[in-house]
Amino acid sequence: MIDWWDSLIFADKWALWFLLAVPVLAVAVFLLAGKGKPVLRLSSFRYLQGAPSPPIVKWRTLLYILRLGAIVLLIMAFARPQSKSEFKRSHGEGIDIMLAIDVSPSMNAIDISPTRMIAAKTQAERFIDARPDDRIGVVIFSAETFTLCPLTSDHEALKTMIETMDPATLEMGTAIGMGLAKCVERLKDSKAKSKVIILLTDGENNAGIIAPLDAGKLAKTYNIRVYTIGLGANSGKVLAPVTQNPDGTFVQQYQDVDIDEATLMNIAKNTGGKYFRAGDSGKLEEIYNEINRMEKSEFEKNDNEQRQEEFLPFVNIAILLLFVEFILRYTLFDSIT
Repeated sequence: MIDWWDSLIFADKWALWFLLAVPVLAVAVFLLAGKGKPVLRLSSFRYLQGAPSPPIVKWRTLLYILRLGAIVLLIMAFARPQSKSEFKRSHGEGIDIMLAIDVSPSMNAIDISPTRMIAAKTQAERFIDARPDDRIGVVIFSAETFTLCPLTSDHEALKTMIETMDPATLEMGTAIGMGLAKCVERLKDSKAKSKVIILLTDGENNAGIIAPLDAGKLAKTYNIRVYTIGLGANSGKVLAPVTQNPDGTFVQQYQDVDIDEATLMNIAKNTGGKYFRAGDSGKLEEIYNEINRMEKSEFEKNDNEQRQEEFLPFVNIAILLLFVEFILRYTLFDSIT
């Protein structure tokens, strides 16, 4: 209600000058009250001396207040109140972006707080929020690949799907080449002015029939820029799942952080992208922010203003006040007015 009132403007402000007459009218009503012709003549007031006034008499001014309030509202309605809203129309083309995210079991490692997988989800969702004008899709991969979501402008639905990512979903392994190739497949027919893949992995390619460098060459053929991210502690051993039991649980053991940085650098360099190393969740956030700055959508935006007539609420309330005044005058106050 407060926001609605704050957005109001009056198209015919000159009409508001009539409000100055309302106090004059109120004073006139007060001075003339009780000076009308008597409706009952008495030869003497001697028998009425000391008789208390009915309590309802004290509320008699309520009738005048209701009527004056209705007059004020009608004057404001006559001044044409309007609500103002601003909106933007965007013109141009955004960027089509595919996120290739490793979901191998090692993504459950806790060297990245709280886990690599949770950090990857969180920062991917924040990146999506920062790209409202772009179509974005997600491919997940381990030993096999799966298109979690094709290119879409429905970012809320996309983020909901990202929340479902689970390292236990696909077969164990890391098929970086297959994940990258699947993204190229999704982008190759795009008409966007710029096509981008952001590939995030915490290991080295050990599965799939397409080598990462071959997938990188395929991306370059279709003029797709690839940014690669190596996720994992910069040194030492981490506790990570290495084998899966028949019941679906994983056997964990300490292992070295083994990211094929040379291959990731090569892919990024050959496609015009850049390689990043994320040793913690804060660094991963910085990386996504940097990619966001480098890949800017170019939109021409025009500010527009739209106004809507809002006189009806004022008229309706004025009519309600007059109706209440009429009912009270000829019922509750009928014997004293």
